[in-house]
Amino acid sequence: MRNAWFQVHKWLGLILAILIIPLSVTGAALVWDEALDHALNPGRYATSGVQEIAPARYVAAARAVLAPDERIVSLTLPDEDGGPVVITASKPGTRHALQGPPARTTVWLDPPSARVLDHGNSGTGLIRTLHMLHGTMLIPGIGRQVVGWIGVAMLLSSVSGLWLWWPTVGRWVRGLRWRRHRNTDTNLHHVLGFWIALPLFVLSLTGAWISFPKFFGGGPNTMGMRPNAPRPVPLAQPKLSVDAVVAAAQAAKLPGAVGKVEWPTDRKPVWKVSFNGTQTSVGVAEATGLAKVNPARPEDTARLMRRIHDGTGMGLGWQIVIFLGGLLPAILAVTGIIMWWRARGWKAELRAKQAARA
Repeated sequence: MRNAWFQVHKWLGLILAILIIPLSVTGAALVWDEALDHALNPGRYATSGVQEIAPARYVAAARAVLAPDERIVSLTLPDEDGGPVVITASKPGTRHALQGPPARTTVWLDPPSARVLDHGNSGTGLIRTLHMLHGTMLIPGIGRQVVGWIGVAMLLSSVSGLWLWWPTVGRWVRGLRWRRHRNTDTNLHHVLGFWIALPLFVLSLTGAWISFPKFFGGGPNTMGMRPNAPRPVPLAQPKLSVDAVVAAAQAAKLPGAVGKVEWPTDRKPVWKVSFNGTQTSVGVAEATGLAKVNPARPEDTARLMRRIHDGTGMGLGWQIVIFLGGLLPAILAVTGIIMWWRARGWKAELRAKQAARA
């Protein structure tokens, strides 16, 4: 049984090493995608203060740099930590070259002045490339499924690796010692493999869940939409102004400041206003201007799986675990290849000696 697990572990690692390394490294980098964006694009966050002005001023400033056929999707106001105002817009019917949501234009604005700090397409840039590489391996059409099967393979690798790590003689704590072998790379493989086995199992499971939501969750996909179904299109000329919508939502007197305003769509002509620090939102009907408080919905399993996988709202401790869970598999892949190559060498020498004796 041990030899069978060894063969499974070895060939999974060798065959998938070239895929596991970029998948793991990009996952580690994306844990800190906001900090990475700050470092790569400091101009987007060079605000002159935290005082905010009327939301309509931001919309007007953003429209000056948007294409005529682009429709505003949302407006996000900074939280208590400061930062820019962010407006996203999209062109109906446009998509990324690879599978994914429609391509969007993002506009960053200075809160006190509505001055445009930067704007760009969501389908470009290093961070977007990292997201697409991690989510689809840049493979059109079937990329998400390929990543999902890599997650299944890493599940098996975690289980088989833990089985092989378990000492065959003595208590299990003997496996925690450093010098189990004369080669440093082998010792590194054993030690790192043990400590990352459980986190890697969780990350692989959640990654497979995201890739195959219908299999795990019983639904069509994580967002509740049919595959290839038309996506909602924001209204080109809403009847209500964004200032009127915000005023109607604030009249509900929910705790917290307004955090995000989402535009009505052809499928659901209702504005959605979210408040910082609460899951409760306010819907404002486009036709009547009437506001209705939407109680917070319980988090579904699909959303929980995604948060566990990317660390959103999970605390610094788990984010560090995810970061290491991205780096260590790459190290394990490299050390595993070294171990396999060295084993080929001494097996060849052994066969040569046996042939000489014969």
